[in-house]
Amino acid sequence: MNLDRIDLNLLRVFNVIFEERNLLRAGKRLNLSQSAISHALGRLREALGDDLFVRSADGMQPTPRALTMSAPLRAALQQIGSALGNEPFAPATTERDFVIAANDYMTVLLLERLSQHMQQQAPNTNLIVRPSTRIDLAGQLDLGRIDIAIGVFAEVPPRFASMPLWTQTDALAMRHGHPLAARDVTPQDLAAYPLLAVSLGGAEEGAVEGFISERGLARESEMFDRAALEAATAPHAPRFRLLVPHSLAVPSLLKASDMLAVLPSSLARLFAQREGLHTAALPYASRTAQVRAVWHSRNENDPAHAWLRDLLPGFVPQ
Repeated sequence: MNLDRIDLNLLRVFNVIFEERNLLRAGKRLNLSQSAISHALGRLREALGDDLFVRSADGMQPTPRALTMSAPLRAALQQIGSALGNEPFAPATTERDFVIAANDYMTVLLLERLSQHMQQQAPNTNLIVRPSTRIDLAGQLDLGRIDIAIGVFAEVPPRFASMPLWTQTDALAMRHGHPLAARDVTPQDLAAYPLLAVSLGGAEEGAVEGFISERGLARESEMFDRAALEAATAPHAPRFRLLVPHSLAVPSLLKASDMLAVLPSSLARLFAQREGLHTAALPYASRTAQVRAVWHSRNENDPAHAWLRDLLPGFVPQ
């Protein structure tokens, strides 16, 4: 195809429609009317000989041709922006929204203090937190709807960049005054007492060995090392009285029972400090998990994005 026949502004329109899947929202982002967006899309369809997007109940769905075009086109637009020079980023005056995906306890551990810092240093920014447990993280990162995803990942595809934030293992938590609080916990105790753990999806949702893979990004679904626990209590199977999807519900559930909770060590420390729970070491060695920040590599040289990434390590739990 002769590139001279394509108005490069149409490619910007394509990119925004692909991200928004809605002509009205695309028009608002580009400061264009819906009719102007429709006209631009029509010109691009005619030039490429493809519908590119098809209306559906879920919005404008991309055709196979559009899906093939999207990633290299976004990368090319990013390169053009870099070649022309990025606008200097001034935290004190920027009005940018930052979108981070994280589960509930990581939001408390990391983003609570980060939000306070941003309020002081970048008062006009907005920090939007999306749940990392019920959305297609990889797809949202691909579309630019999430800036950074924070979590434990078994695999990170090469189109994404990442950095480690902190490491954690498993620990035990129980109510203050629990019968086991005065002595070391044994594997037999873990088989005898009912257990509580945080599970964000099991095999019925496609989890394999505690991880759910979406578009190559494998995120943690069970927030404990099930294999190590089952090996330690064999030949008896541990009894999970409760598997909950929200970790911040754990303290109230423990305070009213003799259940033992198997939790990430960073979360157990948080509950000990804020909720008065008793924590103990497990009587077996569990895996060491690394909490990472993941972002799309096309944002590597975005000054605002780099500013946010550079902040994160300063607020990791100790």
